[in-house]
Amino acid sequence: MNRLGNATSPYLLQHKDNPVDWWPWGEEAFAEAKRRDVPLLISVGYSSCHWCHVMAHESFEDAAIAAQMNEGFVSIKVDREERPDVDAVYMTATQAMTGQGGWPMTVFATPDGDPFFCGTYFPRAQFGRLLASVATAWRDQRDDVLKQGAAVVEAVGGAQMIGGPRAPISGDLLAAAAQGLAKDQDRTYGGFGGAPKFPPHMNLLFLLRHHERTGSAEALEIVRHACERMARGGIYDQLAGGFARYAVDETWTVPHFEKMLYDNALLLRVYTQLWRLTGDLFARRIADETAAFLLRDLGTVPADLGTAPGGLASALDADTSGVEGLTYAWTPAELVEALGAEDGAWAADLFRVTESGTFEHGKSVLVLARDIDEADPAIVERWQDVRQRLLTARNGRPQPARDDKVVASWNGLAITALAEHGVLTGSAGSRDAAVALAEVLADRHLVDGRLRRVSRDGVAGEPAGVLEDYGCVAEAFLAVHQVTASPRWLTLAGELLDVALARFGSGDGGFYDTADDAEKLLTRPADPTDNATPSGLSSVCAALVSYAALSGSTAHREAADAALATVGPLIGGHPRFAGYAAAVAEAALTGPYEIAVATTDRTAADPLVEAAHWSAPGGTVIVVGEPDRPGVPLLADRPLIGGASTAYVCRGFVCDRPVTTPGDLADRLGQSPMER
Repeated sequence: MNRLGNATSPYLLQHKDNPVDWWPWGEEAFAEAKRRDVPLLISVGYSSCHWCHVMAHESFEDAAIAAQMNEGFVSIKVDREERPDVDAVYMTATQAMTGQGGWPMTVFATPDGDPFFCGTYFPRAQFGRLLASVATAWRDQRDDVLKQGAAVVEAVGGAQMIGGPRAPISGDLLAAAAQGLAKDQDRTYGGFGGAPKFPPHMNLLFLLRHHERTGSAEALEIVRHACERMARGGIYDQLAGGFARYAVDETWTVPHFEKMLYDNALLLRVYTQLWRLTGDLFARRIADETAAFLLRDLGTVPADLGTAPGGLASALDADTSGVEGLTYAWTPAELVEALGAEDGAWAADLFRVTESGTFEHGKSVLVLARDIDEADPAIVERWQDVRQRLLTARNGRPQPARDDKVVASWNGLAITALAEHGVLTGSAGSRDAAVALAEVLADRHLVDGRLRRVSRDGVAGEPAGVLEDYGCVAEAFLAVHQVTASPRWLTLAGELLDVALARFGSGDGGFYDTADDAEKLLTRPADPTDNATPSGLSSVCAALVSYAALSGSTAHREAADAALATVGPLIGGHPRFAGYAAAVAEAALTGPYEIAVATTDRTAADPLVEAAHWSAPGGTVIVVGEPDRPGVPLLADRPLIGGASTAYVCRGFVCDRPVTTPGDLADRLGQSPMER
């Protein structure tokens, strides 16, 4: 066993028995490289990464390659999900040097950490030659190597997005963003761009809010089309629910099979809100199944969420026993074996499983080839029966590994999504899970007023929280405050946001991704773009907007507006990389609405409460509770009218006349409650 045996990261633990003398990231590794006068070899990846596994098997488990690494380098293994700050710095360097990036990421650096040669996956033979060449260059051409490293460091430092142009949020800016997305959409298969194709969850959330504010039918149709094609495709697990990370084709048919917590959390919000706006039973089913996937496959049993270790796991692996898709793909013969001849043939037609196959080795990934949700009840019953029997058979196969570390920001995204799903669908399981998960983050990840990025087996890890952790967790605590009307969550969210403003703020309205007292890296990362997850800046903006509405703090709203202005040019010019920021901007431009429902019985199925959740546009803050509930500003000075439940609708800290009927509340919000 090498030095990784005591790591909290499952990814690092996957390499603990390598013949490579791995070091975890830290000053000790840098000091050892200086002592030996050898370069650093920094290898960055994550546990569910297919090509990370391939490079590990080909090279890091090979005795000859390991001997080269041990002789000529100090080798450091980094989990990009545990240390996104380290990943961001060296990914910027890799992209600057090669024009592209990805994982596994392979970086050769000086003992001070300055990168001088970067790449991604290298096959074994090429990697062996590269190791020899770099070792020779370090020995014989040191000056050239150091000059190359200095040039890369200068390029990386210049890539940080601080102090750029501003564009205040406006209706015209968001209209330009929506038009840009409409232009880029795939009108045939839905989504944006070609293969590989990623679920554009944050862009879809923005378009839903844009539709609500402007009435744009085009925006809603883009979302509906993309959601339908994704959920009918192989990127969606047709048996157990949950979305894979991306599709390798433009038709959403064949996925890269890893399932990430953050994708499913964000997609749960999209499908829940799409159902709220359209009443589409298909969208409701996908939302329900995605929520179930989160709690069943990435968590413990919902009733047990409050016990250790708690939290939601990060991902399910792309590979099973070293083979991608082994768990999920089928042949017609395998369907017959599981279902019998008649149902097997019926399932092959429904799920488009062919003799030639849509995947590898003549196997097919299940897709939903027919409209089924509103079919004849007998057909729906048969479909559900076939699904369950196939799932039972699939559960007997080898299963993908699970990365069971708990990432603060990703759990925050899931809490917000589960809270929204719970209040809109009436699912007590989702609501209770959101509250229990928030307790896990508050009790385990919040240490001395600061967030820790990860935990595992009930123990917090050492890596400090980055900006996205503060934003996503604060937003989650605000969602739970709205579900429970407990002042604790509003207070905790405010404390996290105050840390974000004090420790991460750039002084010009923007934010860095690491705190001012965090470990000093090659440069201090500051990336405002929304990629696989919301950027730290956009997630903090989301929390600032909601906190201001819930607490009445104009200072927090001013901070949100200033930060959104720093990404205004990105929203207007490159909306695909600013989806969450644009969604937050829509909520800010709408107000957001602030709704307080004063009632003496929060447990009752109050039609006024239902109307508030059903009619209010995305981004609205809603609190339900007794008048003048201590520690809940939105309920202060909000009496019952005539002894009845009473709704107070405010916008931009200005309030309308209170109402007591669902119809009047819907009128205040410009919408009519929809029949579900």
